[in-house]
Amino acid sequence: MPADAPPEFHLPDEEASRRFGATLGHALRPGDTVLLDGPVGAGKSHIARAAIRALCGAATEVPSPTFTLVQTYDGPECEIWHADLYRLTGGHEVDELGLTEAMGRDIVLVEWPDRLGSRAPGNAMRLTLTVEGDGRRVRLAHAPAQILAALEQGPNS
Repeated sequence: MPADAPPEFHLPDEEASRRFGATLGHALRPGDTVLLDGPVGAGKSHIARAAIRALCGAATEVPSPTFTLVQTYDGPECEIWHADLYRLTGGHEVDELGLTEAMGRDIVLVEWPDRLGSRAPGNAMRLTLTVEGDGRRVRLAHAPAQILAALEQGPNS
């Protein structure tokens, strides 16, 4: 991979994806927004769930926000927002959810970030997931240095 290429991680199985998500969660700080992009079944919710549990405790119930659109959790330093925007059709719906107010203040994980349109923060970290057999490939863009260092160092349980 060329030096200027975005960092990539190969996650060979579901457990590797869980560890990746947990490591991500441990590295997130208030004000971080993570945009999770990829096709249906790529593992966006799985990684978000692992990140939330890393912050809130392994026993935390983390349902998919597919139908509720947003789930919030009380994290150790701030609220954690998990949004699934798949069913949204317009930007005004994003405004009604309160996501734009949470970005920059809380930890926000957004699935289907294309629905944000111009509301996506320019400094948001983007994880693009692709399916590779039984595994996944994750490409990072705009990852803060502390998050990239944590992910490159290896997984937290």
